[in-house]
Amino acid sequence: MRTRILTRTVWLLGLVSLFTDMASEMLYPVLPLYLESIGFTVVGIGLLEGLAQATAGLSKGYFGKWSDTSGRRLPFVRLGYALSALSKPLMAVWTNGWWIFAARTADRLGKGIRSGARDALLSAEATAQSRGRVFGFHRGMDTLGAAIGPALALLFLWKYPGAYRSIFLLAFIPGLLAVAATFLLKEPDRPVSSEKKRPGFWAFVSYVPRSPLPYRRLLYGLLAFALINSSDMFLLLVLKEKGLSDTALVGFYIFYNLIYALAAYPAGGFADRFGKKTAFVLGIFLFACVYAGMAVLTQWWQLGGLFFLYGLYAAFTEGVAKAWISQLCKAAETATAIGTYDGLSSVAALLASSLAGLLWYHFGPEVLFGTTALLALLLMLYFLALREGG
Repeated sequence: MRTRILTRTVWLLGLVSLFTDMASEMLYPVLPLYLESIGFTVVGIGLLEGLAQATAGLSKGYFGKWSDTSGRRLPFVRLGYALSALSKPLMAVWTNGWWIFAARTADRLGKGIRSGARDALLSAEATAQSRGRVFGFHRGMDTLGAAIGPALALLFLWKYPGAYRSIFLLAFIPGLLAVAATFLLKEPDRPVSSEKKRPGFWAFVSYVPRSPLPYRRLLYGLLAFALINSSDMFLLLVLKEKGLSDTALVGFYIFYNLIYALAAYPAGGFADRFGKKTAFVLGIFLFACVYAGMAVLTQWWQLGGLFFLYGLYAAFTEGVAKAWISQLCKAAETATAIGTYDGLSSVAALLASSLAGLLWYHFGPEVLFGTTALLALLLMLYFLALREGG
């Protein structure tokens, strides 16, 4: 019987995600600036990011299903991380618009290929008593990379202002380390499934009507939350509206990621002890508090407190949601179950950000954040009515 929570596989997957997010988030502060410098308009940047994120989201369901039917995990993990690592320096090689689009889409496609299989590997390493901590540890390592990456980019630009293309080349180094670490992983001893037929692209959608009822009920709630949970970019934009500098915006983003990274494992322990539902509902409550506060508070220290709470919200929801899903589905369908959630929620997130933009444009940020907070509190009631187990 497994008693060790952080096994070799869990540690390796954590390190892989840390290096990958370090590479990705090194580009976060400079990507819009770089794209503008090579001729992209704001509309073009929005279209590029929207299509890239949709590619990642929808492909998660497909490749998660394929991983389950093939009975293999590591080929998807290795290919996904390799594709993301290679795409970053390619964006600096040539500035043609179609080339940039292809490279950025390849980066997000890599995320779609690996996510379901990786989460299934994590689930296989966990027990019913340790799922929250296993997924929490992984999210913590992932988010630690998301804090280190922007900090490194800021330091580099402070020394070499305007050297955007060099950052894309530097980001290849942690990406390569991530790929190398995937070759230290071992495929599970027993195959996950005896099916060998490759699924159709939309095959994962058919999983929903035949999935366990508790999974479906949870999925509907998670998708409803995704529909009101707009991009974090709106949080950064409202900071700008309240008078904070660009440097302060990036600093707040790094601060949020640090809090998230530090709190993810303890939040997973809380979920293991008191239940995934209890932890997730607490996270939704923190989310509502943050959005309500953003509608009325203006002082920098108050906003800093809200970003502290936002880091806690993420720690109590993102890893916990996947841990909750993994205990409601069959082991042989874990990648499909999580991939389906990721795929459908990415579509919901695109709609959420579009609706948020319309609300902001017509009624102002106060209405957007206040309405979101109210809807989140109503969703808490739905999650409270769910049973955690099957």
